Amino acid sequence: MVKILIEVRFHGRGGQGAVTAADLLAVAGFKEGYYTLSFPMFGAEKRGTPVVSFLRISDEPIVARDEVYNPDYVVVLDPTVMETVNVVAGLKKGGMLIANYPKSSEDLKKEVKADELGIKVATINATKMAMEVLGRPITNTTMVGAFGGATRLIALETLLEVVREWFKGELAEKNAKLVEEAYRYMMEVCR
Repeated sequence: MVKILIEVRFHGRGGQGAVTAADLLAVAGFKEGYYTLSFPMFGAEKRGTPVVSFLRISDEPIVARDEVYNPDYVVVLDPTVMETVNVVAGLKKGGMLIANYPKSSEDLKKEVKADELGIKVATINATKMAMEVLGRPITNTTMVGAFGGATRLIALETLLEVVREWFKGELAEKNAKLVEEAYRYMMEVCR
């Protein structure tokens, strides 16, 4: 019997790093002793078109290789995706939407009818943070930190280690800063 199986669906746009976000979390989860699986779903999309990526984390080997239809968590890297995609479709009751969103969690809760669906919502302005640190609206590492802080499934130290292995030099340190700031922010928001 699987003790823990967490399924996550990421929504973003091509070029923002939705696939990289899932991969970073998969590597971090593996380093912490979990079985992990991450994979994208896209065709010939171009930069800026909607992209979906998936992540599974478990205490036991993962045999399921299909898309995640009923995630425990949904992570949104670009708020404009929510204009055309129902990102909360299939989100389990009691699940959580973790979104890059310029307004408050309460605003997004109303927009997605969270109370009716029985889901939690946590927001962070990842675009603003990325622009301040990277000078570009690439929100993947900010949302990796946000996921970590909101769920506490993976330790901050492990996420920082993975980011510093994945990226090099100054870029690694900038992304580590984003992960840490988002992680700590979400720990406060999701107490």
